[in-house]
Amino acid sequence: MADGPSNGISHSTTSTGAQAGDSAQHEGGIWKHLKTLIFGDAGDESLRTQLEDVIDAHEGDPAPDATGDLSPLERQMVRNLLHFGERDAGDIGVPRADIVAVEERTSFADLVKLFAEAGHSRIPVYKEKLDTITGMVHIKDVFNILATGAPHPDTIVGLLREPLYVPMSRGALDLLADMRTKRVHLAIVLDEYFGTEGLVTIEDLIEEIVGDIEDEHDEAPAVLLVPIDGGGWEADARAELEDVGDLIDPRLAEVDGDIDTIGGLAAVLAGHVPEVGTCIAHPSGWTIEVTEADTRRVGRLRLHPPRPQLEDA
Repeated sequence: MADGPSNGISHSTTSTGAQAGDSAQHEGGIWKHLKTLIFGDAGDESLRTQLEDVIDAHEGDPAPDATGDLSPLERQMVRNLLHFGERDAGDIGVPRADIVAVEERTSFADLVKLFAEAGHSRIPVYKEKLDTITGMVHIKDVFNILATGAPHPDTIVGLLREPLYVPMSRGALDLLADMRTKRVHLAIVLDEYFGTEGLVTIEDLIEEIVGDIEDEHDEAPAVLLVPIDGGGWEADARAELEDVGDLIDPRLAEVDGDIDTIGGLAAVLAGHVPEVGTCIAHPSGWTIEVTEADTRRVGRLRLHPPRPQLEDA
């Protein structure tokens, strides 16, 4: 009789244990499947890649068929967001050559004129040279003086606010978080020698996700690459090498190092900022002629196509 209950308990325990084991194994399988779906197995493609593959599969689709599905614009925004975290401060915003700034000894009247001409809400202020930025002036502070009829200050130093100062390597997500936390919407980007590399506004960061934001005060975007007779091209030095490669010749975009623009390529090939009239030979056979430049930067270029190769007799 003693064996009966023992066996019964043993069988019950075994049955319960088996059910629990099956349940645990089943739940483990579900969790493993979910982890694989969300995070991927080691060696599998990342979630970022999986999402991009799904977007690619719907590339060119018209408006969504089902309510709540992603529109083409939303798909593009998601694609931009997937790569937003890969960008850093050095990739975004206004390069040094295009910064609109004032020297701190500038008069208040000249500052007002610059705000009117530039159409910016914030202007950096430097001491003697652009590498020594001491602050920024916000248009609200200038407008407050003009609107209230207050005396114009003898110097603009009293109007200075503190911008953010960030290294080129500061990630875009971290920079956006910095701006939100500190409520400062302009950052000065510093190079490895703590000189001024560029500047980034919160609008620049948002545009990385949603695309360019134009308002009624923005000028129509200039065409950076224009074909001319004979197979050549007129080029703004700010034209991206990626666009030059896509539109003109892929070989022009094949560069070593951190070069983003056709103007930068010309300077690197020349070994200095080339003067107007300088013709630079590119390994592909193209000739880059400098048509506009000053002592600091190249403005415009003319690209001459390679000469046809004569066939051997």
